[in-house]
Formats: sequence, C-alpha cells, structure tokens
Amino acid sequence: MTQIHQKTPVQDKQIAIIGAGPGGLTLARLLQMQGAKVKVFERDINQFARVQGATLNLNEGSGLSALRAAGLMEAFEHAYRPGAEKMLFVDAQAAVIIDELGAESNDRPEIDRGPLRNLLLAALAEDTVVWDARFSSLQRTDESVEISFENGDQFTADLLIAADGANSKIRPYITPLAPEYSGVTVLEGNVSDVANTIPELYELLDGGKVCVLDDEKTLFIVLKGDGSVAFYTGHKADQQWSTQCGIDFSDRAQVLAWFQQEFKGWSNIWAELFRHASLPFVPRPQFCAPLDQSWPSLPNLTMLGDAAHVMPPYAGEGVNMAMQDALVLATQLLNPDMSDMQTAIAAYEIEMRSRNAETAAETMQFTRVFHSYEAVPFFREFFTGNQDVLLQNDSFRKAA
Repeated sequence: MTQIHQKTPVQDKQIAIIGAGPGGLTLARLLQMQGAKVKVFERDINQFARVQGATLNLNEGSGLSALRAAGLMEAFEHAYRPGAEKMLFVDAQAAVIIDELGAESNDRPEIDRGPLRNLLLAALAEDTVVWDARFSSLQRTDESVEISFENGDQFTADLLIAADGANSKIRPYITPLAPEYSGVTVLEGNVSDVANTIPELYELLDGGKVCVLDDEKTLFIVLKGDGSVAFYTGHKADQQWSTQCGIDFSDRAQVLAWFQQEFKGWSNIWAELFRHASLPFVPRPQFCAPLDQSWPSLPNLTMLGDAAHVMPPYAGEGVNMAMQDALVLATQLLNPDMSDMQTAIAAYEIEMRSRNAETAAETMQFTRVFHSYEAVPFFREFFTGNQDVLLQNDSFRKAA
C-alpha cells in the first residue's frame, strides 16, 4: 500500500471510525500502518464487555486478503481453529443429510469472533480505541465532522467512517435508503460448556458446526473455542414478530414453549439448547440492503460493512465483505493519485456497492432456499458439485 508521506488524501487528517468490529478495526490497522491519525469509538465498555458471536470463515480475496495486507497472517494462523470449518447437515430428527462438509478443505479457515477482534486490537497503537463511546449525533460541514456522544463527549474529525453495524445510526446521514426485511427472523442463544451440559450434541458437533434443515426452518449450532456453542433458529415470520409475539425472551419457559410449538416434532436434543442457554435469548430480524442502492458521495463521511450493506448470514460473507471494504477504502484513501478525500470515497463506494450487490443477491437466494421445502435436495446437489442440475430444475429456481 502507498506510504502516507507521498501526499495522500488523508495526509495530516484526523480520521474517526465508529464501531470496533472486524471491518472498523481492519481499516484502523491499515491506515495506521501508513502513519494516518485514527481514533476508533466503540459503544462497549471494554473489549470484554459482552460475549462475541460465533465462528467466522475468512476467504481468499476478501477477509484473508485484508489480514494479509494488515500484516496479521501470522497472528491469524495462531488464532484460527483448524477443523472448525466442518459442517454436518441433519434433519429435524438429527438424521444425517450431508456429512463432513469442509472437513478436508482449508479454503475458508474459521476463527472465533472474539479472537479475531483481539488480534486486530493488539495490532493498533495504544489508546486508538475509545471505549464506552455511544454515538449520539453529528454535525458536518465540507471541512470537518463534529461527533457527539451520549456521555457528552465530542470529537472533531476530518473524516468519519461508519462501521457501526446493521443498526447504524450514521447511515441516515449518508442515505435515506433503508435495508429491507428478508422475511426470516433468527433467535440467538448461547450454551456454556456444551460437552458437559449436552454431551450428545457435543459429540454430534465433532469440533465443527451442525445445520438442521426441515419444514422450511433452520437451526445452526456452532461450537466455539471456549467449549460453548452459539445457536440460531431461522423461521419465516412477520417483520414485527419479535415485538408483537408476546414472548418474554428472558423467560426460558416461554421461549422453550415457543420452540416446541414452532418447531413441533423436532428431536428433543434441540430443545436441550433452550433448557441450558444463558438468558436472555436475542431475536434478530434479518435485513438486506437494497441491491440497487446508490447515493452521492460526501467529502468526509462514508460507511463500510453492515452499516453499508447488511445482509443475512446464510452465505457466510458478511465479515469478509466488511474486511474487504476496509482494504478497498484504505487503498483509495492512501492513493496519491486521488485528488481529495471525496474522490477517494467515491471510488471506494462505487466498487463497494457493485461488489456487495452481487454478494447480497446470492445471499438472498441462499436465505430463501434454506427456508424452503427444497432445502435438503438443493444442498445435496449443491455440495456434490451438481450446480448445473439445479439451474435446470424449475422447483430449485422457484425456491431461489
């Protein structure tokens, strides 16, 4: 990447990033490597304030390429989890549909979200991240951005990048276009020490992941390096289901009763997840940014990751897209051929929107197929390399 002393758009500029997720931290690292002045503001009280999500697969050409540019592949190789990429597909009764998927491949190595965040944090200059900083509002001129936080603090930046996730508070300052509901809602839970709490499930996981497909519903179960599991139901529901269903998600009995009704007839092994999960459960309606979204580029404000292009998790591309955004944006901001920040931002946003529109379209296809009656035959064909058969099958095309 370009050295910052060659006169780049961000030379001598103060950069602020809102959000200390993988995308924001990767961007901060890439910019700091070239001497840029960066502050990252994160709402968490500290890096240990909450449980980080499940494992993430990183791909060549996106997540791994960003880590390589950031000089962090050695740290990644010490932190990732060989074997975690294994995926077992089963039906509602835990009968195997597809076995050992990914067991012989290391093309998409997996790392837990917590260790990924930690290795990125460790690569930043001391005091780069300002914790317990909840964004409140901003005032922008062509020359600067005045950022206000809920605790009364303020910060003036020459450039602000929103990396604050799917519910970004900064996105509305850039575009009025809102993400659209996918039709699927996820309910998330976590179980500690699954080897002892649900030994039958621990054996089934075999160090990797289990995906349950049946009756237009899904259940993903992911074993993490600390011996806990994260799990995610997926079912078709109205957008307001989580607020209008009347379920208290901190009441185990209510949530278990819902699961046993909504997923009626499913094996009791899955109900054990709800009996042992920590509270509360977290409902997550799944949204996708408009595939054709566009907006005029601003001189000192942009966004990356879920803030820019949220999508459901069913293609496993979210973190990869965020980290690739960081790489592309850093490259443009550090490019001496760019006359100013707005030109660099425009070049980044054009590429980012085009790339992510294609990925989001594919993700929505997978989201629909996962939650269709065609899911099992579709993935049997898909994972045996018979994609051409799928393209010729009317029922598969309709499901997708």
